[in-house]
Amino acid sequence: MSPTFITIAAVIGGAVILIAVVVKIYNSLVTLKNRFENAFSQIEVQLQRRYDLIPNLVETVKGYMKHERETLEAVIQARNQASQSLQAASGNPGDATAIASLAGAEGMLGGALGKLFALSESYPDLKANQNVSNLQEELSTTENKVSFSRQAFNDAVTSYNTYKQTFPPVFFAGMFGHGQNASLLEFDSNAIKEAPKVSF
Repeated sequence: MSPTFITIAAVIGGAVILIAVVVKIYNSLVTLKNRFENAFSQIEVQLQRRYDLIPNLVETVKGYMKHERETLEAVIQARNQASQSLQAASGNPGDATAIASLAGAEGMLGGALGKLFALSESYPDLKANQNVSNLQEELSTTENKVSFSRQAFNDAVTSYNTYKQTFPPVFFAGMFGHGQNASLLEFDSNAIKEAPKVSF
């Protein structure tokens, strides 16, 4: 074998290895991004269920809490804002601004619901209402599902961001459209992090 042939074979072999590494990096980035986007869709399902339960809850308590109109309106307004923020975030769950907006809206909703639940303690007839009790139980179950879904999303985002920052993917992530880190979804309100502990 001539030295020229060996050199050409080495260059071709090196190029094939480099192409294989780049293809593996690209495929891994796409896979990890798809995982965190899928994890967000699970959050979306649970939050939408929660948003669907809230108007039922407000309608049910409205008859008992006639003098708490401001609180009821605050709950509906916070629910609508959170729903809009969810729609914006679902379009691009990797967008830090959309995720931060959703987290803020969820905090506001959690605060409004917390105030509603606290006020409801003053209404004995409301505590005894089976529909309210059922809705509270469904909301509690949904809160738990939101927490689990959010943890899965944050785990997937962490895996994606970590992979992008390791060597050699760090050199290629930006070229493949994966330059920005995805944001974790953190809720500030304890009413969101934990299921509401309200006894009707």
